This record gives sequence, C-alpha cells and structure tokens, in this order.
Amino acid sequence: MNKFIKFFFTLLLFSEVLFAVSNRYYQEKFDTTKKLYLGAVMSNNKNKEIEYLKKLVSYGDKLKQNTIKYKRELNRLDHTTSVSKPINTQFKLKPKINYNIKSIKQTQNTIVLEFNKNIDKSFLKFSEEKRKNRYFDYFDFKGNFKDAKPLKLRIDGIDKITVVQYKKNKLRISLRDKNNPKTIYIFNRNKIIIKVLDSDIKKSKVAVKTKNKVKILTNEILYPTGKVVVIDAGHGGKDPGAVGSRKAYEKNIVLNIAKYLRKELKDKGFKVYLTRNKDKYIKLSKRTKLANRKNADMFISIHTNAARKSRAKKAYGVESYFLSPARSARAKRVAALENKGDMGSMGYSSKNSLLTILNQGKITASNKMAIDIQKNMLYNLRNRYGKKAIRDGGVREGPFWVLVGAQMPSVLVEVGYISHPTEGKRINTKTYQKLVAHGIANGIESYFIKN
Repeated sequence: MNKFIKFFFTLLLFSEVLFAVSNRYYQEKFDTTKKLYLGAVMSNNKNKEIEYLKKLVSYGDKLKQNTIKYKRELNRLDHTTSVSKPINTQFKLKPKINYNIKSIKQTQNTIVLEFNKNIDKSFLKFSEEKRKNRYFDYFDFKGNFKDAKPLKLRIDGIDKITVVQYKKNKLRISLRDKNNPKTIYIFNRNKIIIKVLDSDIKKSKVAVKTKNKVKILTNEILYPTGKVVVIDAGHGGKDPGAVGSRKAYEKNIVLNIAKYLRKELKDKGFKVYLTRNKDKYIKLSKRTKLANRKNADMFISIHTNAARKSRAKKAYGVESYFLSPARSARAKRVAALENKGDMGSMGYSSKNSLLTILNQGKITASNKMAIDIQKNMLYNLRNRYGKKAIRDGGVREGPFWVLVGAQMPSVLVEVGYISHPTEGKRINTKTYQKLVAHGIANGIESYFIKN
C-alpha cells in the first residue's frame, strides 16, 4: 500500500513538471510568434500576418489565454481561414453594405431612383403578374437602399406601392392595382425613372411655399405639354389603299385611328393636327408641308399592311418604320405598296439622292421614336388579344417617300395586316383601333419624356 502511494505522488509530481515544461514551451513559442507577427505588421506582409495569427490563436488556446483580438484580426484578413476553435459569432465583423442607391423620390406619378454611379439596363428587371383579380408590376433593381423599410410611396390610381430590400443585393418596388398598371421606365445616366401612365395625378397641381407667396407648379416637366404632332392618315379619296374582306378600305380605318389618336394626344397636352379629317385625297408632298408649316415636333403616318393572296393567312402583326434606304426585302416590299401615291416627276435617282442627304440626327431620333411606339402598341394589343395573336414585326428602315419632306423626326406605322383573315377583321373594329391609338399615344409621350 505504501509503495502504491509513493508511486502515485511520484506520478503526480512528474505530470506537474511536464505541464510546467509544456506551458513554458508554448509560452516561449507564443512570445516569439507575437514578435514575429508585429514584425510582419510593420513590414505590411499580409501573408505572414495570417500565418503568425494562426499560430498565436493555436498557442493561446493551449495556454488558455484570451485570443479574441487575434481571431478578429484573422477573420478580417482571411475570411476563409478556420482556426482550431470556431470564432464566437458575437465578435465577427459585420460585412460592410454598399448602399449604391442614393435616394428614392416620388413626384406626382413618377418615382426616381438615383444611384451613386452611372448605370445600364442590367440594373433593372421588370415583370408582371396577375393574382386573385389583382395586377402586379415588379421592378427589381440591382442594389441596396438603406431607407427601404420606412419608405412609403403613394400614387393616385394605384392601390398599393411597396418598397422592399428583397434580397441582399436586390431592391424591389411593386405596384398593385385592380387594373393593370400602365408603366414605363427610363434610364438616364445614374437614374431610373418609373412613370405611371394615365394616372389621375395627370391634371393635379402641387403647391410649393416660397418666401413671399405660394407658387403653383404643374407637371410640365413630366408631360410634354405644347409639343406639336401632325398625324397623317394614309391614302384617302381616290386612293383607297389596301382592301380587306367585306370591302374594308385602309383609308377609312387609318382615318378612324388618326382621330382616336388626336383625342388621346390632346388629353395629354399635345397640340395636334391631321393632314386630312375626311375621305379626301392629298398629295404626299402636301402632307409633310403641313407638318413643316406648323413647326411640328413629330410627324406620324398611319397605314395598314397587306400581303399577296399566297401569304395572306401567314402574314400578320404590327410594324414601325423610320425613313432610311431600305436594307431588307420586306421593307422594300412594304415601301413599294405605300409609295404608290403622287410623287410628281421625281425619278429613282432623285429619290435616292434625297435619302442620301437626310439629316442623320433626324434619322436617329426617328429610330428612337419608332422603338417607343412599337413597344407601346404591342403592349396594348397583347393585353387584349394575347401575345401569340399579335406578332412583333419590329422596327425597320424603309424608303417611304411620304416621310421625305418632313423636317422633324417622323415614323410610319403599319397597324396590322388587313389581308389576314383574323387580324383584318380586328383592324376594322373600334376596339382594335382605339387600342392602337392608345398605344401610339403612350409611345409618343414616352419618346418625348426620354428625349
């Protein structure tokens, strides 16, 4: 028994000596590594800093010392580094959030997002949804806004607007209403502008207090009030244009659309003139002369398309054209149909010369305008008839002589094929004609807001 007690105390003494030696060893290592770490910091050697921090954490844990400050520094330098013991989450550094959206402001029926740098179209994804008799427009932005949660937006005519930091780098603005919201969005350097069309706010006024009086501000900046538009209803009188089933004449259909469009644009604050307001033949040169005489900001000519009998059942859809030498067989074919009007003694070479000397700025502006008109026509018609029923014929260049004399941006629209069995019947209805007019009006408005 005495031998056993003697052995036990000997073993205990040995373990204490061993522990003291071990502690001394790790303490020496810890102190040496600490000096090496400080040297790495002074020489700004990040790799060595990480190496020595790992050792300091390891030695410190063995010595049961507080190594939190080393763990935090290691976490800052190398997020992928794992140490012998997991770092307490309460000491983790929170990642810095880059709030790249500086502000979100609302003016009447417009929402403006300002970013801290110039942006492109990849910063916004737009989608629509219908759920339980409610329509939703979703605008998903690539970015963060620190005041998203408390922000409240309200536009007359829209049931609810919500702003949510949907994901870490995705801000969502959603519009909900019992009717399908009619919205457009515009990119302008470091801003994205969302505008709700046809809102009741259109005619409202805002009172702004100044030092001496209250000034009434209207929405002239948002709505291009006073812009002059000349609408040309194609053909007329002795020139019926294309003819559909049951003697549906192009000249009558496009005149109806022109009158609907005039009303739409007047309601938006435009000054509007028609090249003809009845079934009358007018020379092509006189149509653009009217636009020039009125100092129009825009000239738009409205037509219906047609295809030969062999293709009548296959050809359908809406198209928009701007003046330029035709680059496709399709554009040349459509131009040939519309150029049958009176062109006087102008020969082929004279016509080409006119196209060659056209102002490039006018062509560029006409192209932009055609894109906005085409987009809005499609949107309106597809909402009523479905995407498959309304084909997008695209925006094209074409040598349409009715546009040659116009000194302002000008577009020719083909609102559908009168020769198609189904579309031809639709074109001859008030519903279709009003939808087309509404889409063109929104496209024109969108163009002037952007430009």
